[in-house]
Amino acid sequence: MSAVPDGKKLVRSPSGLRMLPENGAFNSPFSLDEPQWVPDKECPRCMQCDTKFDFITRKHHCRRCGRCFCDKCCSQKVALPRMCFVDPVRQCSECSLISQKEVEFYDKQLKVLTAGGTFLVRVDSSEKSETMVCRLSNNHRYLFLDGESHFEVELSRISTMQVLTEGSTPGEKDICSYTSLLDSQISEGGSIRASGMVLQYKPPGSQNLQELHMDTADDKRIASAWLAAMHKAAKLLYESRDQ
Repeated sequence: MSAVPDGKKLVRSPSGLRMLPENGAFNSPFSLDEPQWVPDKECPRCMQCDTKFDFITRKHHCRRCGRCFCDKCCSQKVALPRMCFVDPVRQCSECSLISQKEVEFYDKQLKVLTAGGTFLVRVDSSEKSETMVCRLSNNHRYLFLDGESHFEVELSRISTMQVLTEGSTPGEKDICSYTSLLDSQISEGGSIRASGMVLQYKPPGSQNLQELHMDTADDKRIASAWLAAMHKAAKLLYESRDQ
């Protein structure tokens, strides 16, 4: 284990080198823990094609799910940013497809989220709106909102998120949990364009839910793209919580 700048450390695990925060409390909310490998004695055959392992047919562990496979079923090396691996790692065919989609999120959507978008923001039932730039913090743990005032929302304290689309109006029946977000389709430049967002979250030191309303302002194209990226981020957050 060796220390490197910016509060990160290089850790060698059985699966490969990982770049992790010095303090585990500052892990990205999108990150996943390494899985426990299925013990060799419990997998005499490939868990996909059922080929029997022997001296010639060796077993390999998928770095994402931890299951045992033969080389044919676990030959791809794919980047796995959610586990902070420095280099691409061996994954089974099913996991590699998931990881490839997530690489796109890290390469594109995260950059959109950290760049930010401009919104008209109001809190709870207040009728007063403030123009604010909302962006994701560099460590992915907070939403920063900056205008005449400044406040932060910790992603881990968000309980529900509703993405509004053009022509929709907020209402209790429309509020999406992370679960329902998995089935919805909102994409940048797609047929359904995001026009706003409603978050319910618990401020630090409080168990009471607060509601944050955000509507696109100024450059609606950039703001809509930010919302579409946040929608994809919410899916990953839900999946992380479900691990």
